[in-house]
Amino acid sequence: MMGVSQFCAVTNPPQSCILAIGATIKKLVIDPDSLKGFREVSVMNVTLSADHRTVDGAVAAKWLQYFRDFIDDPETMIL
Repeated sequence: MMGVSQFCAVTNPPQSCILAIGATIKKLVIDPDSLKGFREVSVMNVTLSADHRTVDGAVAAKWLQYFRDFIDDPETMIL
């Protein structure tokens, strides 16, 4: 991604939505189960640009929630 961690894509007709995916960044998060008390995770920013004439914002937000769940646990896509 050439160092781009987050951006907003612009929809062009006839698109209703477009998903912008930034690069993954390594961050430290608190983990009480770890010996060190923290662990390193990869974080990715995703932005959904939606044309509200064709897609309701609440529906787009719900889609992003499912997308996040699938990215967090890809095995659920198979079931």
